Amino acid sequence: MSQVQTPARAPRSPISWVPSLYFVQGMQFFVVMLLAGLMFKNMGVPNDQIARWTGLLGLAWAVKPLWSPFLELARSKKRVVVAMQFTGAAGLALMALAVQVPMYFAASIAVLFLIAYAAATHDIACDGLYLASLDSKQQAAYAGWQGAFFNASKFLTLGGLLVLAGHMEKSLGVFNAWSVIFAALALLLAGLAAYNARALPDVLNAAAGKVSAASVAATLQEVIADLLKKPGIWLMILFIVLFRFAEGQVQTIGPLFLIEARDKGGLGLTTEQVGGIYGTFGTAAFLAGSIAGGYFTSWLNLKRAMPILLLAMLVPNLTFYYLASTMPPDLFHIGAAVTVEMFGYGFGFVGMILFIMQVLAPGKFSTAHYALGTGIMQLGFIFSKTISGDIQLAMGYEQFFLWTILCGLPVFVLLFFVKMPKPQAAEPAAADPAAAASSS
Repeated sequence: MSQVQTPARAPRSPISWVPSLYFVQGMQFFVVMLLAGLMFKNMGVPNDQIARWTGLLGLAWAVKPLWSPFLELARSKKRVVVAMQFTGAAGLALMALAVQVPMYFAASIAVLFLIAYAAATHDIACDGLYLASLDSKQQAAYAGWQGAFFNASKFLTLGGLLVLAGHMEKSLGVFNAWSVIFAALALLLAGLAAYNARALPDVLNAAAGKVSAASVAATLQEVIADLLKKPGIWLMILFIVLFRFAEGQVQTIGPLFLIEARDKGGLGLTTEQVGGIYGTFGTAAFLAGSIAGGYFTSWLNLKRAMPILLLAMLVPNLTFYYLASTMPPDLFHIGAAVTVEMFGYGFGFVGMILFIMQVLAPGKFSTAHYALGTGIMQLGFIFSKTISGDIQLAMGYEQFFLWTILCGLPVFVLLFFVKMPKPQAAEPAAADPAAAASSS
């Protein structure tokens, strides 16, 4: 959906605002989609409730393409970005209070819904501001900074903060420790929002006053209709859903299995130990796998690489089945297995992003169709995530992870029926780092 921008010279170099902008984007995403689930596990919430409600929170990122066009009505994307960052900071402060009330779970979920939808709206405006403020050469030059600081927030949330929470749980108790964590996150986000209010460029949308909500809605309807007319679209959608069917289950239950007490079938790790594994070696392995998967696919092309990428997506399922069946007692053994799991996950997940870019998105509305494709991808993840807790409680951990291996097989069959055309000459839509990490 085209727009006319009024150029404005950025007050500072992009290096002064791109890192802080995408650090905030990642921080809010990982707090809602990863940190909250581990917190609830330590508070004694059953796996089925954790999976179901944290899965529903992910809907915010799945459906954001439906309201993203309407943000073109805003005169300034910077104002939207800063407003959503302060909203997120207020939500994190409310979380510090919510975990202290008797109905803490219901109160926390309500606040997390606020944070999730503010964060998803922030993502739309944030990416729009990046594209509007930088020319194509600058966009490419700072893409590495964008991805690096998005993932740096994962090191903070799953590494530093989770380890700190585990340490404080011993002296302050679980609920007080997490109140401190969310209060610290609120202060951090408020400080970053204040910084971004000064550092971000303010590129005004000259078309904002000339575009009506009705015309935006009509264009959105045309975009969706054009997507549904594509040959083989329903097979593409089914492929996306089945690609993530096993992944969504194992990525939800896997970390909970690590924390679960050994007498209940888990590995009995502490919060600090899980934070140390995922926040350091796990995240580094995921990034290394993603980079390696990208180069591998570029060398082989998507059609020939896809079977290998699908096999890599089975590595997490096989790894957790191995851990659940052998129950290794030493942290080094567990950490090495999780590192292998995260490398395989990062390597294989590249296939999903490139499938959307090169198979589903090309056409008249390639950018909009890419956004809708990532929304469908997230819906597939949410579906598998929300049912994973019920299945695990019914089967137990070992049989559950065996089930996830079986869930990863149907997509291999569908691969014979989905057309894999060669990438078009046109430059593909830029990948959203939040979409690429949504279930990591």
